[in-house]
Amino acid sequence: MAADGDSGSLAGLPCVFSPKSRQYLALCAQDGRLRVWNTDNQTLHQEYVPSAHLSATCSCITWGPCRTAKDGPRRKKRKSEAVQVEEKADLLAMGTAAGTVLIYSTAKGALHCTLDGGHSGGVRCIQWHPEDGLLYSGSNDTHIIEWDLQTGKTRCKWKADRAAVTSLCVSPDGKLLLSAGHVIKMWDLDTKEVYRKFTGHATAVTTLCFATTRPPDSNGLYFLSGAAHDRLLSVWQVREDGKDKNSVLSFTLTDEPHHIDLFTSSSKEEAMRLAVVSKDGQLHLFEHFLNGPCKKPLTPSHTVQMSGNEKCPVPIPLLAAALGTDRRSVLLAYGNHLQPVIERVEINASERHVCLTRDVKAALSLSVETTVSKVKTPIINAKSKVLVPGLPGHQAPINLKGSEKRKKGLDAKEMSIAERLGEIDLSNVSTEKGQSQTAPSLQTDNFAVLLVQGLESNDPDILNKVLQTRNEVVIKKTVARLPLPTVLPLVNELTKRLQGHPYSAILMVRWLKAVLMHHTSYLSSLPDLVTQLGVLYHMIESRVKMFHKLSKLHGKLYLLITQVAAVDSSAGVVDHTAKLVYEDESSEDEASGDEGLPDDNSDNWEEEEDDDKKEEVMEDEEEHEDEGMESKANGEEDMEHENESEEE
Repeated sequence: MAADGDSGSLAGLPCVFSPKSRQYLALCAQDGRLRVWNTDNQTLHQEYVPSAHLSATCSCITWGPCRTAKDGPRRKKRKSEAVQVEEKADLLAMGTAAGTVLIYSTAKGALHCTLDGGHSGGVRCIQWHPEDGLLYSGSNDTHIIEWDLQTGKTRCKWKADRAAVTSLCVSPDGKLLLSAGHVIKMWDLDTKEVYRKFTGHATAVTTLCFATTRPPDSNGLYFLSGAAHDRLLSVWQVREDGKDKNSVLSFTLTDEPHHIDLFTSSSKEEAMRLAVVSKDGQLHLFEHFLNGPCKKPLTPSHTVQMSGNEKCPVPIPLLAAALGTDRRSVLLAYGNHLQPVIERVEINASERHVCLTRDVKAALSLSVETTVSKVKTPIINAKSKVLVPGLPGHQAPINLKGSEKRKKGLDAKEMSIAERLGEIDLSNVSTEKGQSQTAPSLQTDNFAVLLVQGLESNDPDILNKVLQTRNEVVIKKTVARLPLPTVLPLVNELTKRLQGHPYSAILMVRWLKAVLMHHTSYLSSLPDLVTQLGVLYHMIESRVKMFHKLSKLHGKLYLLITQVAAVDSSAGVVDHTAKLVYEDESSEDEASGDEGLPDDNSDNWEEEEDDDKKEEVMEDEEEHEDEGMESKANGEEDMEHENESEEE
């Protein structure tokens, strides 16, 4: 059987199919409204707007078990309708960021009851008990509450973890409860005590789901867990001996899991079928026999991806998927949360990767049958004003005060955009009193209307006429009068123009400054602001870094240019002849008298050193001659006379 009531508390917007028959798809869009779509004819079945849908947004959603007519929430049905209601899903639980739980009834088309006063933080996950009229909710206040739907009050409340409780799951027999923050705990619902603990995820666990219906004492109870920023889906085995600290196997994904649907296995001979929609919008299908540990991670048997049929195809994200009973058919929901496209697809068994091309624009033109549904359309008075909530996806007619006066002045003849552009001359805008009556002056209302029309139609002529103005007062008033849904398209258009010519960038900076001054609070409320303004952030950061380098280069060039200019100014024809020569009379005499004196320079020092060496050589020769005379002193008188004569 399929996993009933798989929670929509995963990252992103809540989206979940009804159990068993898969007849309905419930989702909450950016505007905070609950929409229930019929999967058979792809029409809007019901729509519910909570009273605090913008201040207390829906954080998680899950279907209750299919109810019979006797178990219905205080409604009476005929005997002939009892069989039809028996197989249909009725109650739908929504957890809000304000800490309350709303129970919506699709049979009544209205709110069944509100469970409040239990949590002090936002509700992160909700799970129904499969048999009794009980509901379990986990919150940011680290507590789990067991609600009684008959009385609408709290039956039990206990602290589950030191961190926020991000995921819950009740076993198929209704005896065990899985809760997870950073640590996965298995609780005994009778005693509210911890049965087992499982650790192994580094980030917050966002997905918990039982994979088998076997009791825990038979070593055959398995469950799945997925965490944020984790591309693996872990499988844990509850063993009788308690040696279950590590996961037994894992499934590889392309991104973290967002939506899970599976058919549980009741025995070892029956394979578990699993469908996982990851964050990047791809669908991964697995089929595995749970009979023990597996060392290598398992790759998907089939991967399904959607794309458009344009020349440059763009990926279409998948929102949710539901497995069929024939093992080949899969029910897919893709496109936008405001109006998703629901389709049943047959998977080819021979191909591991399947890419489906669809025309989403043609599919979004589906008619919404409000006559069959119980959607209440409010009656709008002519004098009332339409307040547009500050979230993308809303559009409301722009009714300006000057439209009626303009029609009366033109004899009830509506001017076209081309004629209006022809009369507007942005370079000759005048604010004089005398000229404003005769010449067509430019009003800020016209600016706002033209800018909205230019952004919606993406007309470059209109955008150039409006965005090339230099009057800062007109820019500020025009930006202040813009409706909120056009603020983000205006920022994207300004980002494109900032990347162009520097002269155009100077003008666009004024508009961007006005947008940030008037609509910063709205931009900060957008959930995907970082991705929307990523190009602008990157461009500003790169230009700031380049400005630092350019300032250094500018300083060096300025210094070089000033030095060159100084040299050029001092350069010219220089006369090297002496203008005046001074000579001393005694200079020549002193020079002639001092020629024989040694000067204190290096040349004289060398001559003195040579004289000293000569004297030393002569002394050595005299010593050698004295020694020779002593050796020949015995009887050689002739030599003595010669020596005496030499001495003389």
